[in-house]
Amino acid sequence: MYGRLRVALISFRSDIFAALHAGCVQGGHLPSLYITGRASRPGTPSYTNMGDKVTDILGDIPVDIDLLLPGSVDGLIRALRGYDIDLAVVCGLSWRLPRSVLEAPRLGVLNIHTSLLPRYRGPAPVQWALRNGDPDIGITIHWMDEDIDTGNIVAQRGNITLPEFVKFDTLWQRITPMIQDLLVAALARAAHGYAGQPQNDENATHAGPMEPEFDYIDWSQPARIIHNQVRTFYYGTATPGPFAKINDKWVRVLRTSLEPTNGTRVDCADGPIWLVETEQATPSSR
Repeated sequence: MYGRLRVALISFRSDIFAALHAGCVQGGHLPSLYITGRASRPGTPSYTNMGDKVTDILGDIPVDIDLLLPGSVDGLIRALRGYDIDLAVVCGLSWRLPRSVLEAPRLGVLNIHTSLLPRYRGPAPVQWALRNGDPDIGITIHWMDEDIDTGNIVAQRGNITLPEFVKFDTLWQRITPMIQDLLVAALARAAHGYAGQPQNDENATHAGPMEPEFDYIDWSQPARIIHNQVRTFYYGTATPGPFAKINDKWVRVLRTSLEPTNGTRVDCADGPIWLVETEQATPSSR
């Protein structure tokens, strides 16, 4: 059993840092360092909006906490070792961490993932849940290993309802308090040396980026498939969309309905869908 842990928090926005920080304090542990990656991958150019990200984080950061922006794996290792970190908690880092980083904190690295692993391993679990029409999502805190979202599970929570249309910011406002509560339990288990429950790889599914074809609506698909496609883009993906042709004109479809309502009716493979909100937009590739 370990005592009070010195914890490094690795994330990308102030509200998530605040939830992680509160979870540490509630569990009796010491948040000692904030870290945010300044690029999508180690050794690549910084995000173009990095200044805004830093301003957001610094707006709420406690005065006794340092914020570091490593640009390389070596820099991340030096930070974790230099601050004598017992445990790191990651929520929203796009880097794939090698063993040298995972072994830098004394106990290892915990990752927070917005699915019930092993379902939806990868960077886009909520998007795939929306695309597949899932009624809810979950949160998993697991030990990180060198593969993507495959480490032993430390704590989970399910049955988090997905609204029909929800944006990234709105959903994260709802789930950050749940992350805070789940982190309290995960830190207690980690401090007691809990190795976690191995995942069943036979039940694993992958949640990678959407394929380029997903940017476009195919009216020969069933209406619910198209509706969920629009819901996915409404939440947010790495690209704009989905695009469709209506009366030989390109539009971006923002909201749809499967029930009769004001808007343009379009017949799909198995019935109609109503376009509630659209905007004129020509895809760059067309």
